[in-house]
Amino acid sequence: MKNGRFHPVARAPKRRSKDRPVKAKADTIKVATTETIELTGASTRREHDLIGERDIPAEAYWGVHTLRAVENFPITGVIVGHFPDFVRALVYVKQAAARANFRLGHLSKEKARAIEQACQRIAKEDKYQAQFIVDAVQGGAGTSTNMNTNEVVANVALELLGKPKGAYGMLHPNDDVNMSQSTNDAYPTALRLSIILASDALMYALEELAFGFKAKAVEFSDVLKIGRTQLQDAVPMTLGQEFDAYYVTIKEDVGRLKEIVRLFHEVNLGATAIGTGINSDPRYAALAIEELARVSQRPMVLASNLIEATSDMGAFVLFSGLLKRIAVKLSKICNDLRLLSSGPRAGFAEIRLPAVQAGSSIMPGKINPVIPEVVNQVAFLVIGHDITVTMCAEGGQLQLNAFEPTIGYCLLSCLRHLTAAITTLTTKCVTGIEADREHCQALVEQSIGLVTALGPSLGYEVSSRVAKRALAEKRKVADIVLEEELMTAEELEGLMRIETMTAPSRLAKRA
Repeated sequence: MKNGRFHPVARAPKRRSKDRPVKAKADTIKVATTETIELTGASTRREHDLIGERDIPAEAYWGVHTLRAVENFPITGVIVGHFPDFVRALVYVKQAAARANFRLGHLSKEKARAIEQACQRIAKEDKYQAQFIVDAVQGGAGTSTNMNTNEVVANVALELLGKPKGAYGMLHPNDDVNMSQSTNDAYPTALRLSIILASDALMYALEELAFGFKAKAVEFSDVLKIGRTQLQDAVPMTLGQEFDAYYVTIKEDVGRLKEIVRLFHEVNLGATAIGTGINSDPRYAALAIEELARVSQRPMVLASNLIEATSDMGAFVLFSGLLKRIAVKLSKICNDLRLLSSGPRAGFAEIRLPAVQAGSSIMPGKINPVIPEVVNQVAFLVIGHDITVTMCAEGGQLQLNAFEPTIGYCLLSCLRHLTAAITTLTTKCVTGIEADREHCQALVEQSIGLVTALGPSLGYEVSSRVAKRALAEKRKVADIVLEEELMTAEELEGLMRIETMTAPSRLAKRA
């Protein structure tokens, strides 16, 4: 070790014959993951836990505790390895713990170095994600995920040391990889860190979407159209103003996201079982956080009260609420895009969305707004997950919340789905939107809403009467005003210029 960092382990020596895995009697293990693992005729190793012995595929990096969890929780079919940021966060925690325990003299240099290099390899190489096979939704407050992580790290470390998988007498998943930890501090710390990591992609996607709307706002800055309230004609605006509003509402959520994510920098690593730090060195928590910040390159800090931090889910509830807010905004914008593009002959038809696929199996030529529609559906999922997170947080009892796995599943799923949906909306829809300038102009010129500009001069009552006549007789507002000699043509022309109606323009009355 040099300057607090380990040198790479030398090339692993060949296994000695006594280290080779035992050919156990084959059986079949049904695993509730994306695939069924068959052991018939396969090379296996024998592992045991407090319940008994089981055969494990010889090449598997996971072990008996993982196998029990896979069999016990055939729930969603979505494994922990489905969330790469969570896997990275889990091994970052194990790496930080190993460094801290080595610095305190509780873990040998050889074991610490092997654990560290195993964690680095798992974090960098995608192939190990498939070894995190427990269902993301599980009982036990995340114990199964923590055990799965301990076993994978231990067996990768053993491989680096030239030992066979399962040779836990040399390096143990619990005694060494899980040293000074409990699921109750390792799991929530990793979950918080994974949300920080996954939020980077969401922030980038939101920034790109905001930029896409801004570009359209500039492009459409001179396109006059009629604004609408409650789906009825209101007053003129530009299509650019409409799209600039979308830019602002998305951009401000990037700022909110950065603020809320900072809450997850505070973690309870070192709390062990309930926050008292039992089985850890008094100096361990501070060192572990220091190393976690170094490993993850994030400003992680130790919670001021570890008992409170172990049971409190407040940050998750706030974050889920923000994701719901983003989803609601996105869904509303997509509702607008579907309305504005409705038609092409019998709808608003003010904008044209990119044609990405045929819209009907029976109606030739039909094109549907499929990209906004899929974003709507993702938004509905996120809104539903927010309710689930709320109930999970409320369901905690005493010193622990047992429902963190479902909180993690919901939030990491939301982050993944929102990021994908936003990227799709940007690249396959927003950047290719076109305006029907002539149609927008025709609609605004025929709108009864133009009478609003006459209110300061003619008063509300007269303006209402003009609007009523224009609507009933299907005539332009200007024609009614001139016919009733309410204004001169010159006065009317100044007030009825549509361009001036898109910004404040009221002048003081002459005495």
